[in-house]
Amino acid sequence: MTRAISAELRKFLTTRMWWGMAIAIALASGGLALLFGLVLTSSSVQDQPGAATTDLQLARTVFTGGIGLVYLLTLAIGVLTIGAEYRHKTITSTFLATPHRVRVMLAKIVSLLVIGAGYGVLSILVSVGVGTAVLSAKGHDAFADPAIWRSLALALLVLGLWALIGLGAGILIPNQVAALLVAVGVAWIVEPILGAVLGLVSWGRDIVPYLPSQATSAMLGDTGNAFGGGPSDATTLSWWAGALVLMAYAAVMAGVGSALTTRRDIS
Repeated sequence: MTRAISAELRKFLTTRMWWGMAIAIALASGGLALLFGLVLTSSSVQDQPGAATTDLQLARTVFTGGIGLVYLLTLAIGVLTIGAEYRHKTITSTFLATPHRVRVMLAKIVSLLVIGAGYGVLSILVSVGVGTAVLSAKGHDAFADPAIWRSLALALLVLGLWALIGLGAGILIPNQVAALLVAVGVAWIVEPILGAVLGLVSWGRDIVPYLPSQATSAMLGDTGNAFGGGPSDATTLSWWAGALVLMAYAAVMAGVGSALTTRRDIS
């Protein structure tokens, strides 16, 4: 099993994608931390009712503000991990080298969790560095409340779980380009629109918190009200409930995808 995991990590690290994604994640995390830090500490935002005013609220929003974009990149990594194998016909040699398909899929799952966590560390280091500088310059203590460490730790889990969701999407849609477009399109466009529509009706508000992006926000402690737009009518899950919901999505997508791969004819 260790060799299979090592092989999956080597496949990823021997391509140019890993450092390209690293640069994109670093720029997104740093840029959004800077933007959120400057905007949220401005007097025009701070004077609005419901704005993030405590040091914990500010630090949590600034440090994790880029996760909403970064998890789309780890989602894409999950899709490409299996999609590239189907596209370049290397899936056959992979299963020949390790004839136990279940072991191969477990190795892919573990490697994606490691890759997601690794990118999470990079994202947090950059966003915390930039965000702390901005908040300190504005007179705020970024680490005044120890609860911020829980949000940062959960950010690592978030990125790993979204990578597994991408893995499932890549298996369910064997065409790599189609899988990438569908997965990112649903997560970035379709789901937010669906959440907004469901939020307009009373019964829909009970469903909204269980959407993947809302579960992600709950894990990070983001109520979606950083700019003081007023309290949301939708119920917000606790951080542990959000974690369970997102893990359920990842387990279903990766589990169903892995089950199909172990039975699918790939010749």
